[in-house]
Amino acid sequence: MFDSRWWFLIATLGAGWMLYRLGSVLTPFVLGAVLAYLGDPLVDRLQQVRLSRTAAVIIVFMLLMLLGALLILFLVPVMRQQVSALLGAVPAAMTWFRTEMLPQIVDAEIFKTSVFSSESIYAAVSGQWQSFAGALMEIIKGITESSQVALTLLIYLFLVPIVTFYLLRDWDHIVERIHQLLPRRYEATIVSLVRECDSVLAAFLRGQFGVMLSLGAVYALGLWIVGVELALSLGMLAGLVSFVPYLGFFVGIGMAGLAAVAQFQDLLHLVYVIAVFTVGQLLEGYVLSPWLVGTRIGLHPVAVIFSVMAGGQLFGMVGVLIALPVAAVVLVLLRH
Repeated sequence: MFDSRWWFLIATLGAGWMLYRLGSVLTPFVLGAVLAYLGDPLVDRLQQVRLSRTAAVIIVFMLLMLLGALLILFLVPVMRQQVSALLGAVPAAMTWFRTEMLPQIVDAEIFKTSVFSSESIYAAVSGQWQSFAGALMEIIKGITESSQVALTLLIYLFLVPIVTFYLLRDWDHIVERIHQLLPRRYEATIVSLVRECDSVLAAFLRGQFGVMLSLGAVYALGLWIVGVELALSLGMLAGLVSFVPYLGFFVGIGMAGLAAVAQFQDLLHLVYVIAVFTVGQLLEGYVLSPWLVGTRIGLHPVAVIFSVMAGGQLFGMVGVLIALPVAAVVLVLLRH
C-alpha cells in the first residue's frame, strides 16, 4: 500500500511529464497566470476602498493591457529600427578595425615573432562575423516570414488577455477551492509553506521585474549620455536579459561596444560603454537588488543560471518562464 509520500512523488513526476509534453501549449496560460499573480495584490487593494471585485479587476486588467499596447506600439518598432541600424553599421566597424586597430595589434611586441599576419587575422575575424551575421539574418528572416510564427503570436495576443482576466477575477475563489482540498491533517504545515513560498515568489517576481526595468533605464540613459545612437534598444535589451546574473552586463557590453565602435570608430567610447555597464552592475548589486528584491530568496547566481538553462532545455519557453520561481519554491521546501 502506497503512503502519501509515494503518491506525492508519482504526482510530481506526472506533472513534470505533462509539462514536458504540453510546453508549447502552456506558454500563454503561464504568461496569463504570471500577470494575474502580479495584478492580484492591486485588485485586493482596490477592493479595500469599496470597489467590487469585478470593477477592480477591470481597472487592473485595463492597466495591464495599456502597458502591453504601449510596449508593442512604441518600443517594438523603435527597437527593430535600431537593431537594423546596428547591423548596417557593422561594415564600417570592420573597416575601422582593419585600417586602424589591426595594424596596432600586429605591431605589438607579442605579434612581431608570430606567424599571424594582419591579413590572416582580418580574414579570420571577417569570416567568423560573416558567418554569424548570415546565420542571424536567416533566423530573423525565417521568424518574420513564417506564417506559423505569426499565427502563434496572434494566438498569444488573443489568449493571454483572456486567461489573465479570468484568473484575476477568480483568483481568490481558486485559492479557496485549493485550500478546501487540503488534507486537514497537513493543513497547517501546507498553509505555512505556501505562505512562505508566496512571500518568496512575490519578492522575486515583482522585485526582479522592477530591477530589470530600472537597469534597462540606467543602461539606456548612460548610453544616451555617451552618445550611442542605439541607446534605447541596447539598454532595454540588456535590462530585460539581466534576470540571469551577469548576462545583461556581458550582452550589453558586447552589443553596445560594437555599436559605439561602429559609430565613433575609436576606443574611447568603448571605454565609456564599459563604464556605463560597470556602474549599472554596481547599482544592481548594491542598490536595486537589495532594495527591490531583498535577501529572502537566497538563490546563488550559479543556481539561477543552471535553473534557467535547465528549464529551457527541458520545457522550452515555459521552462524559462517558470525556472526561477520553481527554484525559489524548491529552496523554501528544502529549508523545511
